[in-house]
Amino acid sequence: MITIASLLIDWHRKYGRHDLPWQKNRDPYAIWVSEIMLQQTQVNTVIPYYHRFMQAFPTVASLADAPLEAVLALWSGLGYYSRARNLHASARIVASNYQCRFPVDRCSLEQLPGIGRSTAAAIAVFSFGQREAILDGNVKRVFARYFGIDGFPSESKVQKILWEKAEEALPHDYQNGQIEAYTQALMDLGATVCSRGAPTCEVCPLNRYCIAAIERRIDQLPTPKPRKSLPQKEVIFLFLLRDRKLFLQKRPTSGIWGGLWCLPEISAGVDVSAYCSDQWHIQVKTLHELPILNHQFTHFKLRIYPKLLTIRSEKMALSDDSIWIYPSEALERGIPTPVRKLLQRTFSSSNNLAIFI
Repeated sequence: MITIASLLIDWHRKYGRHDLPWQKNRDPYAIWVSEIMLQQTQVNTVIPYYHRFMQAFPTVASLADAPLEAVLALWSGLGYYSRARNLHASARIVASNYQCRFPVDRCSLEQLPGIGRSTAAAIAVFSFGQREAILDGNVKRVFARYFGIDGFPSESKVQKILWEKAEEALPHDYQNGQIEAYTQALMDLGATVCSRGAPTCEVCPLNRYCIAAIERRIDQLPTPKPRKSLPQKEVIFLFLLRDRKLFLQKRPTSGIWGGLWCLPEISAGVDVSAYCSDQWHIQVKTLHELPILNHQFTHFKLRIYPKLLTIRSEKMALSDDSIWIYPSEALERGIPTPVRKLLQRTFSSSNNLAIFI
C-alpha cells in the first residue's frame, strides 16, 4: 500500500540530508540543542553556531554550569534570544531533576522551558525512536498542500486538523529506523523541495497524490497569514565614548534582548545632552549623528537613530548592569544583532575610531 510515509522514506534514502552535524548520533542533548536552534532559523545559518556551541558546552552538565552571559554571547547574532535563556534554564532542570539524563517521552520533554509539542516530538523521535508526530512550519506547509487544507496554519481550528493528519500519516513500523527516516524526510522535503516561494514540484515524491498540485493550487496553499501593517517604534541609541571605550548596559532578563548588553536607549526626540547630564551627570564634548538603522521584529519595526557622543573624563558610577568596554571586546559579548551591526559599521577599524576622538 502506498502511503505518504512510504513515499517519503523511499525519497529520503536517495535524496534526503544525511550529513548534518547533529545526525551523527542519538545523543538527546545534541539533538535538543539543534532543534532549539532550528526554530525559525535555517539550517545553513544554524550549523556554525551549533559547532561553536557544542565545542563550548559539549554536555548538558557543562551548559547547566555555565553563566547565562556566556550562553548569550555564543548565541549573539542568531536571534530569538528567549531560546538561549530557555535552553540554559532547561539544562539546569535536566541536571538537577534528572541527573543530566533527558526524559525519554514527549510529554515529559514538553514540560521543559522552550520545548513545545513538535520540538519535544522531534527529540523523542531522533533520540529514542519514539513514534511521535512533528508539525513545524515546513511540515505544516507540506501537509496543507498534500491534503488540500485551507486556512492559515496557525489558526487553532486549522492547526487541529493538521495535527490529526500528522498523527494519521505516521508510519506503523517504527522499530527499524522508519520513524526517524520519515520524520527527517518531512523536514527535508519542506526545506528543500516544498518551499514557500518556489517549490520544485516536478521532483517531489508526493506530486502525484498532492491535492494542491492536482488542483493547481500550490501558490494558494498554505493560506497566507492575514496581512496587517506593522507598527513602527523609533528610538535613539547612544554611543557614549570615553578614552576609546564604550558604555554598555545589560538589558532586563525579560522582554526584548533580555540579558544582553546593549547601548543606552532613549526615546526619539529627547534632548541627548540634557539626558546625559540628568541621568549620569556628564558633559558631552562632541556629538555625531550616525546613519539610521532599521530593524524588523516579528510584531513591529524598529528605527534606530544612533548618536555618538564623546564625553569628558568625569567618572560615572557603574552598577553590575553597566560597563565601559572597547568596541572590539564588546563584539565578543552577548549583544543584539542591531548593536553588532552598528558597532561593526562604526568601528570597523582603528582609523574609524580615531575620527571621533
